[in-house]
Amino acid sequence: MTNLTEFLHMGGYAIYVWPAFIAVGVVLLTNLILPLVQHKKLLNHEPHP
Repeated sequence: MTNLTEFLHMGGYAIYVWPAFIAVGVVLLTNLILPLVQHKKLLNHEPHP
């Protein structure tokens, strides 16, 4: 359990490291989800020939 605690503490830099990981995750998910939603909207609004 000590190794896990040390890993999560990140040598005293956890206050900087974990929010950075979270921010990167949010950006990556946003870059994945928003284009998919836009694509779906475009397909639904496209007139059929």
